[in-house]
Amino acid sequence: MAKDKRSFDAAVRQEPEERQNYINEACGDDKDLLTEVESLFSSLAKSDEFLETPAVAHVADMIESPTKPLAPGTRFGHYEVIRQIGIGGMGEVYLAKDQRLDRRVAIKILNEKFSRDESNLKRFVHEAKAASALNHPNILVIHEIGESKDAHYIVSEFIEGTTLREVLTQSQMSFGEVLNVSIEIAGALSAAHRAHLIHRDIKPENVMVRPDGYVKVLDFGLAKLVEQKNKSFLGFEESTARRGQTTEGVILGTVNYMSPEQAKGEGLDERTDIFSLGAVIYEMIAAKTPFAGDSMSETFANLINAEPQPLSRFASNLPDALQRIVSKTLQKDKKERYQTMQGLLADLKDLRANLTLEEKSGRSAAQENGNATALLQATTGDVNQQTAETQYSLSEKIRQHRPLAAFALVGLFVGAIALGYYFFSTGKTVVAEKKSIAVLPLKPINPANRDEIYEIGIADSLIYKLSSMKGFIVRQLSATRKYADIAQDPLAAGREQQVDYVLASNYQLAGGKIRVTAQLINVASGQIEETYQSEKEAANVFVMQDAIAGEVGNLLLARFATSSSSAAKRGTTNEEAYRLYLHGMYLYDKRTRADAQKAVDALDQAIQFDPNYARAWAGKAHVHRALGNFGGNPHEEYKKSIEAINRALALDENLADAHSALCENKFNYERDFDGAERECKRAIELDPNSSLAHEIYSRYLWVHGRFDESIAEVKTAIDLEPTSLFSQRNYGITLYYARRYAEAVTQFKRVVEMDPNFVATYAWFVNTLLVQGNEAEAFEWFIKWQRVLKADEETIEAFKTAHQTSGWQGVGRERVKRFDEAKIRSCFLEACLTAHTSDKDKTFEYLEKSYQRREWGMAYLRIEPSLDVLRGDPRFDELVRRVALK
Repeated sequence: MAKDKRSFDAAVRQEPEERQNYINEACGDDKDLLTEVESLFSSLAKSDEFLETPAVAHVADMIESPTKPLAPGTRFGHYEVIRQIGIGGMGEVYLAKDQRLDRRVAIKILNEKFSRDESNLKRFVHEAKAASALNHPNILVIHEIGESKDAHYIVSEFIEGTTLREVLTQSQMSFGEVLNVSIEIAGALSAAHRAHLIHRDIKPENVMVRPDGYVKVLDFGLAKLVEQKNKSFLGFEESTARRGQTTEGVILGTVNYMSPEQAKGEGLDERTDIFSLGAVIYEMIAAKTPFAGDSMSETFANLINAEPQPLSRFASNLPDALQRIVSKTLQKDKKERYQTMQGLLADLKDLRANLTLEEKSGRSAAQENGNATALLQATTGDVNQQTAETQYSLSEKIRQHRPLAAFALVGLFVGAIALGYYFFSTGKTVVAEKKSIAVLPLKPINPANRDEIYEIGIADSLIYKLSSMKGFIVRQLSATRKYADIAQDPLAAGREQQVDYVLASNYQLAGGKIRVTAQLINVASGQIEETYQSEKEAANVFVMQDAIAGEVGNLLLARFATSSSSAAKRGTTNEEAYRLYLHGMYLYDKRTRADAQKAVDALDQAIQFDPNYARAWAGKAHVHRALGNFGGNPHEEYKKSIEAINRALALDENLADAHSALCENKFNYERDFDGAERECKRAIELDPNSSLAHEIYSRYLWVHGRFDESIAEVKTAIDLEPTSLFSQRNYGITLYYARRYAEAVTQFKRVVEMDPNFVATYAWFVNTLLVQGNEAEAFEWFIKWQRVLKADEETIEAFKTAHQTSGWQGVGRERVKRFDEAKIRSCFLEACLTAHTSDKDKTFEYLEKSYQRREWGMAYLRIEPSLDVLRGDPRFDELVRRVALK
């Protein structure tokens, strides 16, 4: 058996009473090795009779007795089966059509052996519900779990694409591709961990890559569900296998990504996923797994004892930071790894933002082995050489004792399976990284006493206080205001906002006093970690709000041991002015022309109550700038915006909102690009938690083609305010300008899913599809756009006829005929859409009008993809010169 690489299968099927004799014979006179093996078996004997039934036998038994396959056309509830697409230990997977919603879905139908045990089903339902509650764009969406004709099933979205495993076998990945995939996986896992769920089976087979490059992580919470009555747990594999894949292959596919603690059968927490993701990243770069051996036994030995070879052996010009990140994820001691997935995600994002990756440089992410040795000698030092020598020494020792090593690692493997079903530790770990917090609107004890000045006003004071503290990422009021409903679940709000903590509070009014009770809740664990209660005089609202904000801020300051920057200023003592300011900014966040005009009215009223209210002046500056973008007169709105900025800065020169408004005016209207960057950076320095400042800076970076930085900034804005449709849409525009069209299309679809009536998305969406050459789909979305605009049926039919007759050129002519140019929101966008009709003269006509109006879009003239057809035309070059674009 020692010479047979299939010795693993033979060893695992030996009778338990024969195993001790086998160990004694295999160890011979090597007492140290005997002690080591017996120690392993002792540590693994935590599970009742864990070796009674071989793990592989369970897998084989389950796969050999699947649920009877369903024929195409079979009705399963309101689903109609199209075809079978996979089979695994839990059952079979089918592509089906949801007859009610007219969409394709995937249905996993559990086999009889699994569903026979009621405890299995209860656990299955619990975990499926937990997974379905994650609601993250990079996590497979579970639509439904249920039962039909005694068959239990899960219905999920159907993902068209390939697994990351297939991607790895077909091509080598660039560093940019590795980072993009890694970040999306880490984002999914971070969301899961915040929801108190660990995956346990991260590997390329459980990651789907769609044709547009978007990543979906599969099988959350399912791997640990597979349990047999005799307590042998199959914690290693639940992901669906392709038909024809062998059991041995399935097992190998998972062992390569196990964490050491998972292999040893120890308790698991989120750090096991960090290790597994590190192994996947390593493989994406090196084209091999970090601990791969010639056999299952050797792989386990490497996992427990050996260090992976440096990535520089396999990848030329590897960024040092990437090696450090991967090395940290693969530390055998979990205390030495990243302690949270959020920490790993932050480092990956920082690396991507700081690297300039040359997509066409010809560098591969994984070199051929023949070149790797020379590369190692040229690029690694003594430390790496020592690591390689240690790796060789350990591997050589294993080869010398292959009989025992094979059997010892069999026991190790089965023990890992036997002890795989553990909930991860809920103990708190204090880590030196920023805490994200959502401050929810306060709730009245007596619903009859609702008052926005307390519910929203105190929350706003708390947000400003916490935003002034280093070490906190605080969701802005525009993101959390929607949770004012009395019945709002704070944990659900925290999960939606993707934060570590929520601050949930209530208040009670009596005898001229207000009593406020606040609770700091850990979103991942659901535990209340701090409680604050205070009673204040209610007569002077602002003194009361500031006092409560200061006390709560100091409480959290002491808890997390952070330092505080200069205190944020409220700027008014007038209660009515403050109420009107809050209402005006709420209207501004809707980002429509009508709401922006209402916002101006509210802010003007606030200023009438308090002419020295700096925040109201800054808000007014932003709204006037927006009105200039929303079809108003850009010249007039610019003047009003600058006047408001000057008043705000005269009142408070350190007001971040005023500096961010000045930044936008400088690059969109004045074309003072250097000055714009200074103002943006100043705004972020003054308020790092301002999603608006990060979003504006992201748009500024478009001008210079600094797209990696721009993506990092807009993602920061989204992290600070995940529900902001404007930032989500601008992320799509950033991808479009970076010419990552497939990703842009995916992002625009995501925004439409968030709010189909957010009209500002559609023009960019249609333009992107046209640049892609996808005219048919572009026209479909164009018609949806017209319906959102409430166009009458006669107009829509006219567009359909024009498209059917003359394609997009016909649509363009119909637009010119039907639209009143005085009502055009953006001549620049009209130019972009007209460019697809090949009518250059009309396109230049719109561009000239855009230039004369000093529209925002002219700042992006040089990078706009739809205008590629104009490049080389002297009129275009002259326009670029006049706009002063370098």
